[in-house]
Amino acid sequence: MDPASTTYKVHQCSKCPEDTEYYCESCPCDLCQKCKENHVKNLQTIDHYVVSHHEKFNNIPTQEICVRHPSHVYIKYCEPCQVPVCDSCFGHKSHRFPVSLFRQSKHKILSLRGAYKTKQQQHRGTIHFIRSEALFYRPVLLPRITDDIKTCRTEFSRYQSEMLTKAQRLNDLIDIVVYDLLNNVLCDFNFKHRCLKQKMETNRHIVSLQRYVHMYEQSTFSALQFLSSIKTALPQIHPTLHTSQLSMTESLNKEDVMESLSAIQITERGNRRVGNQCLLKLTSGAELHQSLTVTGVGCCYHISCVTSDRVWVSDWNNLMLTDTTGVPLHRVEDSCRDGGLHTVNSESELIYIDRKYNIKKRSKDMKTTKTLIKKKIFSKWRPRCVYWSPSTGDLLVGMYNNDTYTGKVTRYNQSGQLTQTIQHHNTGRGLYRHPLYITENNNGDVVVSDYDYSSGAVVVTERGGRHHFSYTGPPSGSGLEPHGICTDALSHILVCDDTTNTVQMIDWDGQFLSHLLIRPSGIFSPYSLSYDVNTHRLWVGSRSNNTVVIYRYITRQDALTDTADKLHTSQLSMTESLNKEDVMESLSAIQITERGNRRVGNQCLLKLMSSAKLHQSLTVTGVGECYHISCVTSDRVWVSDWNNLMLTDTTGVPLHRVKDSCSGDIFGDGLHTVNSESELIYIDRKHNIKKLSKDMKTTTTFIQRTDSTWEPQCVYWSPSTGDLLVAMYNYDTKTGKVTRYNQSGRLTQTIQHDNTDLGLYREPLYITENNNGDVVVSDRVGSSGAVVVTERGGRHRFSYTGHPSGSVIWPRGICTDPLSHILVCDDKTNTVQMIDRDGQFLSHLLTKSQEMGGPRSLSYDVNIHRLWVGSWYNNKVCVYSYIDTQDVLTDKETHPTGGDAMSSSTDGDAMFTATPAIEWR
Repeated sequence: MDPASTTYKVHQCSKCPEDTEYYCESCPCDLCQKCKENHVKNLQTIDHYVVSHHEKFNNIPTQEICVRHPSHVYIKYCEPCQVPVCDSCFGHKSHRFPVSLFRQSKHKILSLRGAYKTKQQQHRGTIHFIRSEALFYRPVLLPRITDDIKTCRTEFSRYQSEMLTKAQRLNDLIDIVVYDLLNNVLCDFNFKHRCLKQKMETNRHIVSLQRYVHMYEQSTFSALQFLSSIKTALPQIHPTLHTSQLSMTESLNKEDVMESLSAIQITERGNRRVGNQCLLKLTSGAELHQSLTVTGVGCCYHISCVTSDRVWVSDWNNLMLTDTTGVPLHRVEDSCRDGGLHTVNSESELIYIDRKYNIKKRSKDMKTTKTLIKKKIFSKWRPRCVYWSPSTGDLLVGMYNNDTYTGKVTRYNQSGQLTQTIQHHNTGRGLYRHPLYITENNNGDVVVSDYDYSSGAVVVTERGGRHHFSYTGPPSGSGLEPHGICTDALSHILVCDDTTNTVQMIDWDGQFLSHLLIRPSGIFSPYSLSYDVNTHRLWVGSRSNNTVVIYRYITRQDALTDTADKLHTSQLSMTESLNKEDVMESLSAIQITERGNRRVGNQCLLKLMSSAKLHQSLTVTGVGECYHISCVTSDRVWVSDWNNLMLTDTTGVPLHRVKDSCSGDIFGDGLHTVNSESELIYIDRKHNIKKLSKDMKTTTTFIQRTDSTWEPQCVYWSPSTGDLLVAMYNYDTKTGKVTRYNQSGRLTQTIQHDNTDLGLYREPLYITENNNGDVVVSDRVGSSGAVVVTERGGRHRFSYTGHPSGSVIWPRGICTDPLSHILVCDDKTNTVQMIDRDGQFLSHLLTKSQEMGGPRSLSYDVNIHRLWVGSWYNNKVCVYSYIDTQDVLTDKETHPTGGDAMSSSTDGDAMFTATPAIEWR
């Protein structure tokens, strides 16, 4: 074959047009030299394993010529001598292996490939650190050294002037001072020279690190070269994140001169470090990185990160070590039941509270358990939470006293000796009630999640024990039920609030910054937190199930990480994106659909009234409360409580009762709906879905339950499609879903997960549909919940959790009106809240009154535009009107431009919002 005419295929980088040199096994993707550097520094991929292409294909040379015996090849490796050997080397004077010595293992002989693999694995962690951390931070330090050179010129000129001024005042020692000043001080403290020297040393160190990385990456070409070079290269590598800083440790010899010059002080400031605020920044919001289901636990009460892919998770009875697939790796059987009962130290050892309230340490290899602190020294105090301090190596323990109902924090050194107790405020009163979780901030502050049923706070004290602040929720004093807590690299404090199902972020002075997570999908009730300082990722555990979700909300500064991406992106040719497929895909977004007859939008015909008006009230005989309402006609309605389903008219007289309807108030309450034929569709007590004819004579099973794991909780018949929407609940997984059935009873759609594959629903109570086809679900999570809205196709649009954002809503009955507003009963505030189709709060349509107590159920009559509202506390139903028809002629005369006064629903909403809500009558 003619090489000149042969076509060779060169691998191209997955990020840019350059040739590939490396391969990421985690992604996977091909990378060039520049993209590899950015890949290992980017926080999104910082824990990925990047290898050279030779290593990818395991292309390690197995035959290399022996330098002492050119006719032989190396076949073995001597571990004690750290040299490769061939057959003839066994007879060499330095490597004679008599049978007796060989059997005594005087020289440990390994296979060449095995030795290479072992050494390469040993250096993998160091290489990863240099790639992602050391080479990233050191260039940031260099400009600071340059700044120090400029500072020295200015500062020491001032010092010299001050020294000369003071020297003039010394009569007896003036000659000595001048002599020392000219010959000792200025010569000995040549700081400019020292700065320049430090800069050169830093540059040389960077070069040595890069040479070390290059040697590691190119080792696949020659395993022997790598094995021989690391003997001398490794001791010179010190991959720290700082360099030594300037200091004046020298002292002047003359005591009188020193006393005179005491005003000039330059102290030793330790190691030069780069602040995280210079390297990291917050992203616009929390971004999902990964989710996992942890086998062996029922929920996630506490999380302790070990590495970027291993974590300890505990519930009320189990403490499991798991990887990022959720597979259990180890279980601790004697751990305490709940709270922040475990932590991990720098050696990856687990420290935990056992069931007898001793504090133990489990070795990294899980083979040894040691008691660090015995319970007997605690007396009447019980440890509730522990945290190992990376900055001091101390162990912080939050304790509780059952007799006094108070808490305290104790600090133990690495020998297990008590060194500090934090218990009282500077006024003498106690700081803590019941410490549940404990952590430490970057400035040494001790941060405690303190909760005692009726109230709670994040209590923060300085390292010395002085009270710094207590955070009780946004706005200040609004209430907090704190549980899992952690701090991040930017000194933010993150805390799970079990009342609002949010993760709240505050700064290190206790100022509220944001709701980082609000009722997150798949978790619903965030309960535990752990921050991975290596990858800057947040692990969040659920109280409701065994789901752990990993988020990213911190990234590296653009100037350091994004330059390469932007550079390579700009090199891409526009012709690559203008192919036929892309053009066709772009054009497919332009759709011309069959529109049928011309229709007039409701926003042109209807408008909101200035306030809701009571039209009628009735007392329904045969029910105790009004859990759900389904309108049949303007004068007939189905009403149900926990055990009865009654058809009634506007006088409240019962017309018909369904005897086999499902019982409400377990989870689902929207147990019935009415179709266009005025037929009742309901869930029976065996969880089948049945249909009752209009004349009440015939009952047929529309959908028979076949899956025992899922139970239908609420139903809604869609006027636009004729489909039946059914929300279901799974008692095993404690999750919900929405299913769609056509008019033949065939399943056509399932809505269960968002676009990140996390669960959307927990306990669906009520379901309805908006005019644009959105599926609207009233979903409960414990004592709170959300209105979860998805598009008709199933894509998650928003979850409304109350007003303002991050507050609490207890959603019950729900409906929509012709203007696409969503109305929901909030059992917490006893109001009916109105939001727009995009989830923006508009107003409290109705508020609580003495007579009705609280709204529980809603149904909107589209024929006469009336809202039926049922009470939770009694069998009263009130009928309101809050939408009126537009006065088209009058409005046109009022607005000569032809625009209707209320032609826009936004204008109407604004008008209605400005008016006060009426009370129940």
